[in-house]
Amino acid sequence: MRQRDARQHVQELRRFFPVVALVGPRQAGKTTLARAEFPDRPYQSLENPDTRWQAESDPRGFLSRFPEGAILDEIQRVPSLFSYLQQIVDENPVPGRWVLTGSHQFGLRGHLSQSLAGRVGLVHLLPFTTREWYGSPSVGLDAILHRGLFPPVLDRDIPARLWYPQYVATYVERDVREILPVRDIGAFSRFVRLCASRCGQLVNLSSLGADCGITHNTARAWIDVLEASYLVTQLRPWHENFGKRLIKTPKLYFADTGLLCWLLGIESPEHLSTHAQRGAIFENWVVTESIKHFRNRGEEPDLHFWRDQAGLEIDLLHVRGSRMHAIEIKSGATIAADWFKGLRRFAELAGAELERSTLLYGGAESHTHQGIDVRAWNSPWMDGL
Repeated sequence: MRQRDARQHVQELRRFFPVVALVGPRQAGKTTLARAEFPDRPYQSLENPDTRWQAESDPRGFLSRFPEGAILDEIQRVPSLFSYLQQIVDENPVPGRWVLTGSHQFGLRGHLSQSLAGRVGLVHLLPFTTREWYGSPSVGLDAILHRGLFPPVLDRDIPARLWYPQYVATYVERDVREILPVRDIGAFSRFVRLCASRCGQLVNLSSLGADCGITHNTARAWIDVLEASYLVTQLRPWHENFGKRLIKTPKLYFADTGLLCWLLGIESPEHLSTHAQRGAIFENWVVTESIKHFRNRGEEPDLHFWRDQAGLEIDLLHVRGSRMHAIEIKSGATIAADWFKGLRRFAELAGAELERSTLLYGGAESHTHQGIDVRAWNSPWMDGL
């Protein structure tokens, strides 16, 4: 098994909490990590119809079969178990006894926060980071972006063109039907592709709805479904006003660039290298790598973007207390002078609150330019986050 960065966080939580819950998108490796870190726990998949029926028909009797605890995979499939688990845990709060996994947030987060509040340690597990799989990457940037970082694509060396359509059909569409009464799954599939075409852009629900033939409210509900399934994330704008009116609409990103490339019809790394969306896909990779970096350490990422009405923008802003780290993201391999404009302007506005400025780009050389860290994409650029 490939070593996961979240392992240390899992081991820390199991020392203090009677329940450890691993949540994240389907096929991100939650079950593999749970079974590797808790090899002595019986494993029960609630995706299995027989197991699910037993748990639904007699939840108390089902749980009593595991006096030392168990791994309960995809527990959101049987929400009645949460109340019974609460009682069992309260009677015998042995740390690390129960391990839960779940793949969408609707219902799951509510049950965890209500029934198991104070009793559960939460781990957000996303697909591999680039460093987890490649170490110091010697593979080309376009190959990494196109292939993506979902474990099955990498572990089993499945061609991306074969795996991603099955992933969408098998998991996304099924989860959608469970969460919302979507009558036209074809319209939802078109909506997902439209979202992909707007990756890295401000979310415009009216435009998305009009292009897909649905209402503004339906577009909002479908975005919520995608976010609840951990397949997209919305990056919120930084709220500080620095004396100017700022953009307040979030930007949209996907959980994985391989999935994003497939949705955009990008057939190969060579195709990606000349594609109009390459810059947005690279930006998506930087944002998701940053989110994984914090999630794997058990930290809630305080990440934003900043843009004023004049169009000046910082692609990624990491905020920690009163300190900020501004990151400008450029996919090109040759540095241009105007790439530094937004960083300089933001430094003027932020003043002493700005601790560090970084230009992260698709080239190979790292250096410092007038107080700005210029970092190659395959350098350890997240070490400062």
